[in-house]
Amino acid sequence: MQDRAFANALCAPYPGAEVSQPFAPDYDVWKVGGKIFAVAGRDGDGVAVKTDSVETARLVIEMGRATRAPYFHASWLRIPFGLVSDAELAERIATSYALIRASLPKKLQAGLGG
Repeated sequence: MQDRAFANALCAPYPGAEVSQPFAPDYDVWKVGGKIFAVAGRDGDGVAVKTDSVETARLVIEMGRATRAPYFHASWLRIPFGLVSDAELAERIATSYALIRASLPKKLQAGLGG
């Protein structure tokens, strides 16, 4: 069953992944190198992740696979739990992590391992 704990279990194994709750206990904010790659949030009803572009995010939303992630840049999605398969949710989180990690300075990336 997809829920906040499920999303957290998908985020936790990534090298350098750290969780905090800077907004409130209602939000688990996952970061790598100090940058957000996923937010399992309020009411435990979904997870926000980054895509590679605004166009990709729009396409995924138009396909009915996600909604716009409020308060985030237009390249982010909010995926309601249960809307996509476990495998697709895992892939979206993996992609978000990879995009954020790749944006970090090379020295910081190298120090993360994995």
